[in-house]
Amino acid sequence: MADDALFQALLRLGDNTLVLGHRVSEWCGKAPVLEEDIALANVALDLIGQTQMWLGYAAEVEGAGRSADDLAFLRDAWEFRNVLLVERPNDDFAVTMMRQFLFDAAHKALLTGLTQSSDPRIAEIAAKSVKEVTYHLERSSETVIALGDGTAESHDRMQRALDLLWPYAGELFASDDIDAEMADRGLMPDPASLRPAWDQTVAATLAEATLTRPEDDFAHKGGRSGKMHSEHLGHMLAQMQWLQRAYPGAQW
Repeated sequence: MADDALFQALLRLGDNTLVLGHRVSEWCGKAPVLEEDIALANVALDLIGQTQMWLGYAAEVEGAGRSADDLAFLRDAWEFRNVLLVERPNDDFAVTMMRQFLFDAAHKALLTGLTQSSDPRIAEIAAKSVKEVTYHLERSSETVIALGDGTAESHDRMQRALDLLWPYAGELFASDDIDAEMADRGLMPDPASLRPAWDQTVAATLAEATLTRPEDDFAHKGGRSGKMHSEHLGHMLAQMQWLQRAYPGAQW
């Protein structure tokens, strides 16, 4: 492949939005209230729309005749390049919204940086997506604050969610040789460079939510490289991919 580093970097962008979009869509018809049901469905649709653009471009860069759908439905778990955070199960509403907030804060910073990419296609996709993600972050941060500073039970559930997910947030900013090459070529910002802005956003929101930031910064890793995914991704893909696996090439 002429540009494997760019292909891998685009997979990371598309796989994050694909996996999280599918996770959020699992709430459809089961959210706590009707307004949340619709809002979560809209967030999922936004993320899947972004997936089509990122994976569509990745397929073009690969030049192997595959489409965005092929990359989404016909790869095995070890070929995915998403961070471990987004494949975590929904658990309860607190975990779902805390996961969304931690990801949104990093996602907005990343997309803002991508709007300055030397690749016009990347800059164009980022410019379109950052408008949606700005809303996602606004909504998820407001929910974290409302529940964290709400009742004793909602506070305890949000603190539990934060403690559970915090060890998965660090991978969002873990850099490797692919990231270094993308940064050197002016295509994408180094993830590590986004951490200060994320820390500032998260600290302000957690303070307003009366939640305590965990002190340990240990981070689970392996999702972005594909070296180690959790068992949760395989279970999710079995559900997401079964139609294309059972009926290859099916169209409707």
